[in-house]
Amino acid sequence: MSDKILMKGNEAIAEAAIIAGCRHYFGYPITPQTEIAAYMAKKMPKIGGTFLQAESEIAAINMVYGVASAGKRVMTSSSSPGVSLKGEGLSYLAGSDLPSLIVNVQRGGPGLGGIQPSQSDYFQSTRGGGHGDYHMIVLAPASVQEMAELTVKGFELADTYRMTSMILADGTMGQMMEPVSLDLDVKPAPEKPWATTGTQMAREHNIVNSLSLVPEELEELNFKRYDRYKVIEEKETMFEEYMVEDADIVLAAFGIAARVSKNAVDEARKMGIKAGLIRPITLWPFPKAPFKAAAEHAKAFISVELNMGQMIEDVMLATESKRPVTLCNRAGGMIPDPKQVLNSIIEVNGGIQ
Repeated sequence: MSDKILMKGNEAIAEAAIIAGCRHYFGYPITPQTEIAAYMAKKMPKIGGTFLQAESEIAAINMVYGVASAGKRVMTSSSSPGVSLKGEGLSYLAGSDLPSLIVNVQRGGPGLGGIQPSQSDYFQSTRGGGHGDYHMIVLAPASVQEMAELTVKGFELADTYRMTSMILADGTMGQMMEPVSLDLDVKPAPEKPWATTGTQMAREHNIVNSLSLVPEELEELNFKRYDRYKVIEEKETMFEEYMVEDADIVLAAFGIAARVSKNAVDEARKMGIKAGLIRPITLWPFPKAPFKAAAEHAKAFISVELNMGQMIEDVMLATESKRPVTLCNRAGGMIPDPKQVLNSIIEVNGGIQ
C-alpha cells in the first residue's frame, strides 16, 4: 500500500476521479464543494484534460451529457440547490442510458438554506433526482478514504450499468481532512460500442436520444431499464454492520451520522445496552436484507439523520414494520453528537437496566 497523504474529502474525490480516468469535468462553484472544481481547474490542464466552469449548473450537466455520449468518463459536482438545477439533465442522462458521475456535497435547505452540512437530499437522490421513472446508483462515503474509493467505484458502476452514479456526501465529509491512500484499484473502462465516436465508415450510426414518441416502445424501454435495476439490487448493494448480531437496539445511519452513531453504540455497550449499527453505503439500492434480518431479533431501530427524517422511511420498509423505528435527528446544518444519540438509545431501551 502506498503512503497516505492528508487530504480534504473534496480533494480526495477530485484526485480519485483523475486516477479513475476522468479527463472531463464541468461544474460551477457552490459551497461546500467548491474545492472539487478548484482542484480540477489546477490539475486538468496539466494532464491534457478538460476543465470548464460552465455558465450555470444547467449548462454543466448538459456538457456532461455530451461527453458521456462520446463514451468518455466525465464528472460534475455541486451542492444541494445546484443539483436541483441539474435535475432535468439527470433525467435526460437516464433516458439515454448514459454513464456519468455526479457529486453532491450537501448543505442545509430547503432553498438556499445555509452552507453547513446536511443529509436532506436523501429523497431527491434515492428517488431519481429528476422527472420520470429512473434511479441513480447512490454511494454514501463515511470517511475521506471512502470519498476516494467510492469515486472510483462510482465510475465503474456507471460504465457497467450505463447509468448515473452519485456520490452523496454531507458538507462535513467534503471539508474534513484525513490521511488517505491513493493506491486505488481501478478497472479499465469497458468498450462502449454505443458511443457517438464517429463511424469511420465501419459501422452503422449510433444515435443517443431520450425521446420516444411511441408509447409501447417507451414502456418497453422502461421495463428493460428496471430489469437492469433488479440486477443492481441483487449484485451491488453495499453496507457495513457494527455489533448487530446480538443487538437489541439497531441504529441506521450513513455518512458523518454513522461515525457519530458508532461512538454512541460503544458507549451504550459499556452501559450494558446491546446496541448495533447498520451503515448503508449504497443508499440506492438500499440494503434491505440486513435490516430485515436484524428485525428478527432486535427490539427497535433508530434512524440517525441530518434532516427531518427521510431514510427512516426506507428503514421502515426494509424491516416491514416488524419493530418500532424512531428518529434521532438534527437539521438545518446541525449534527447530532454522540450524547444525543446515546440518550435516544437509552430512551428506546427503557432506561439503563
